[in-house]
Amino acid sequence: MRLILISTGLAVGVLIACTPPIPPSSAASDFSDLCAPCHGKGGRGDGPMAAELVKKPADLTQLSARNGGTFPLEKVMNKIWGYSRGSAEPSMMPHFAPLMDSPTVPVDLGDGIETPTPTRLIELADYLRTLQG
Repeated sequence: MRLILISTGLAVGVLIACTPPIPPSSAASDFSDLCAPCHGKGGRGDGPMAAELVKKPADLTQLSARNGGTFPLEKVMNKIWGYSRGSAEPSMMPHFAPLMDSPTVPVDLGDGIETPTPTRLIELADYLRTLQG
């Protein structure tokens, strides 16, 4: 909500203008901003920052292939969010949870429990699904 003061001679009128909320970035835009610097525009691990990293970024086009032909949605969302689920290997991935702030929807990842999940996180994970070779 934006407050706008309008001067009308001797009186000052107050007009409250409701502006629509700024929509969250599209998944393609989020990928370009958050992922492509390391993983590359096509997700193959060849982004402009890749050469500066100690460990080469993952080839995101092979996520399904490395998971028996099934896209690992839960694992992908956990990785983006910054949750490593007890992995022994430290992650080079930044934690994007603060950037994924958006309205939530209930998601069942196969355990029968619907968990409130940010729509922006789901959309980015679904975008990664489209990159599978």
